[in-house]
Amino acid sequence: MWWRRSHAHLAESRHRTPLTDPVQPATSRRIAALAFPALGVLAAEPVYLLFDLAVVGRLGAVDLAGLAIGALVMGVLSSQLTFLSYGTTARAARFYGAGDRSAAVGEGVQATWLALGIGTTIVIGVQLTAGPLVSALAGGGRIAEAALPWVRIASLAVPAILVAAAGNGWMRGVQDTMRPLRYVVFGFAVSAVLCPLLVYGLLGAPELGLPGSAVANLVGQWLAAALFFRALFVEQIPLRPRPPVLRAQVVMGRDLVLRTLAFQACFVSAGAVAARFGAAAVAAHQVVLQLWNFLALVLDSLAIAAQSLVGAALGAGHLAHAKSVAWRVTIFSTVAGAVLAALFVLGSSVLPGVFTDDRSVLDEIGVPWWFLVAQLPVAGIVFALDGVLLGAGDATFMRNATVISALVGFLPLVWLSLAFGWGLLGIWSGLSAFMVLRLVFVGWRAFSGRWLVPGTG
Repeated sequence: MWWRRSHAHLAESRHRTPLTDPVQPATSRRIAALAFPALGVLAAEPVYLLFDLAVVGRLGAVDLAGLAIGALVMGVLSSQLTFLSYGTTARAARFYGAGDRSAAVGEGVQATWLALGIGTTIVIGVQLTAGPLVSALAGGGRIAEAALPWVRIASLAVPAILVAAAGNGWMRGVQDTMRPLRYVVFGFAVSAVLCPLLVYGLLGAPELGLPGSAVANLVGQWLAAALFFRALFVEQIPLRPRPPVLRAQVVMGRDLVLRTLAFQACFVSAGAVAARFGAAAVAAHQVVLQLWNFLALVLDSLAIAAQSLVGAALGAGHLAHAKSVAWRVTIFSTVAGAVLAALFVLGSSVLPGVFTDDRSVLDEIGVPWWFLVAQLPVAGIVFALDGVLLGAGDATFMRNATVISALVGFLPLVWLSLAFGWGLLGIWSGLSAFMVLRLVFVGWRAFSGRWLVPGTG
């Protein structure tokens, strides 16, 4: 099984650090104590990116477009490697639930080695291909010239971003979501201070323009990574690489990367098709999709709590407790989704105007808006059960369920929308079909009990 350790690892981890009970009842307070800091971590980067956008926006349209291209490259790179957080949480939580904190943190050590190796490889690859990559995305010209130095500098932060992902993973596994929040907020706070100083040359700092934004991001990311390194050092456990554990993490990572690729194929296709129906359609689609992404972060925080609590319960062999956590978090997430849906129903006549005053966009926005409202309760269930199954290490099933839902539900309707002129109605019908199919898959899996595999090996 993916969580099996080598005999040498077993021998070295016989010392067990005293723990508070990792399988305490999953009360509302306990779930909230894990979910709210996790939400802060998830929201920190989008908030900083908005600030960065506002700073660079005052340089002009070309620099702003260059930042958009650079952010696209960095977003694709970092989103493909979320397994370093989600996969590590599942593996670490089982050991933590079994009372073996050293082994749980050891998963973080190996994930950190993996982060450094993958991150360094990505940096080399980006430095070698940045020119043609940026030119292809920007279509050459002044935008590509502006984006290229930003990408070269910002890509140097990729290993730090991945180290932070691994750190979030093992700390969530040991049910500590406050320290990652502090580390991540500190890093972005430093970046936020440096960004205007370096972009505009304030207070005697060098005036770097758009590259100053990349330098600020680079410094903040590595400061946060340094805090995650320090957290591993103070645990006083062996820090050398362990190939068997690294291989097991890569296997789980492969499944989660393929799952992420399925998501990206869907949303890139939806955006490309929406663009074929005109500026108003793609603008309306983008506004509602950004709201969808933000609300997904809110619900994902509960899924992260489910990962940590379910993994610990299974590691301790408490199957009934794992089931109890699964249903309790799912109920909370469903209620949260329903409340959010109600708020968007009540705000349907006001909220779209916050994002645009263009009449043509407002006319188009009604269709995806009501699809969003209808999807939110479903998303509450789906995201919670995603967290449960990821916490159980059921990554292969999650990969298959997501890929099938994309190929059967989302992508056919998106491309049929282009062929038959269905517009946003067809695109958002595809997203709804995708969510419903995922609901069927994860719901069946949860009820089947096949994810209830106890122990650490």
